[in-house]
Amino acid sequence: MSAIHDEPVIVSGGSRGLGLALVRAFLASGRRVATFSRSPTPQIQALAAEPAQHDRFHWEQVDGTNAAAIHDFVGAVGGKWEGIGALVNNAGIGADGLLTLMRQADVDRTISLNLGGTVLLTQACSKWMIRANRGSIVNVSSVNAIRGHTGVAVYSATKAAVDGLTRSLARELGPRGIRVNSVAPGYFESDMVKELSDAARERIVRRTPLGRMAQISDITNVVQFLVSDLAAFVTGQVIVVDGGITC
Repeated sequence: MSAIHDEPVIVSGGSRGLGLALVRAFLASGRRVATFSRSPTPQIQALAAEPAQHDRFHWEQVDGTNAAAIHDFVGAVGGKWEGIGALVNNAGIGADGLLTLMRQADVDRTISLNLGGTVLLTQACSKWMIRANRGSIVNVSSVNAIRGHTGVAVYSATKAAVDGLTRSLARELGPRGIRVNSVAPGYFESDMVKELSDAARERIVRRTPLGRMAQISDITNVVQFLVSDLAAFVTGQVIVVDGGITC
């Protein structure tokens, strides 16, 4: 995308899955990228070790629910690269289970990371963006925020809350040139989907008008679009990327 320049972007939870794909996509587009995760993975360690990424990639081991650690991470990135151009709030967990049977620790952790961590990181990054009078924030939501499913009540609640945050922050930060949007993926090829039975996968594909599950690039392409100047007049929106399954 030609309208993406080299302003630094922070991607939370970039050590695996969609987060890692976003990190790689932004690096390939010419962006400088910083990310963090609770623990390293071989993929993120290999990326950090590449000589070509020495001045363009930054990773730290950070707990996304620790306010002091988030503050320090954002300060280090903003100071190193003299600003933060974009933020993608990707880090999150999905503890499945009926609400009446879930352990309180799982409930608390899901809310703390999916919602609390998003608020903490957005608060820290938006201060840098306000100084520059520009920026873009993309929150990774889910179709579970739109349509109810059994066994994901807490996860769904956190993602619906993130969409509410998106709309309110679009109002708050718009006058400072900062856009805020959500991307709500449907089913896409991931470790979670790999655990589904063949029958479950076939049911999902049958219910999807486009007749397939998303590739991870279907999601990263939309996030890159929203971060770029091609989406300069798009804010406060929840962009659903699900092949039509929620139609």
